Amino acid sequence: MTIEKHELLDFIRAHPLGVASTTSPNGAPEAAVVNIASTDELELIFYTIQTSRKCINLRHDPRIAFVIGWDNEMTMQYEGVADEPRDEELVRLKNIYGASRLNAEFKMSWPGLTYFRVRPKWIRLSNYSPKWSLEEMSFP
Repeated sequence: MTIEKHELLDFIRAHPLGVASTTSPNGAPEAAVVNIASTDELELIFYTIQTSRKCINLRHDPRIAFVIGWDNEMTMQYEGVADEPRDEELVRLKNIYGASRLNAEFKMSWPGLTYFRVRPKWIRLSNYSPKWSLEEMSFP
């Protein structure tokens, strides 16, 4: 059975939180829960304070992994590469992010924020409920 892109999008959009894992400049693993949104291309969008460990880590090494969803015995592993969009692309992604949650404007106006977009490299959707399944998708 092959998973469809729309199934991955539906899962991500049903789970607005994810655990983001990055690597510090000295090689130590670090993880944090972040609010996420997604584009139709399966890109993740999140913001963080520029002084946060994840921001510093991603500016050093843009590789990132997420765990999304952990209820109902279903979870997604997502690996990708992050960048900090600028100009019109940043405006477009912030609009997508803002439309994904209620009252987003308040938090999105905090000083010192930066936004990251994560382009997928590999995604696995795991279902451990009675009908056990693992579905993967890789990206160039």
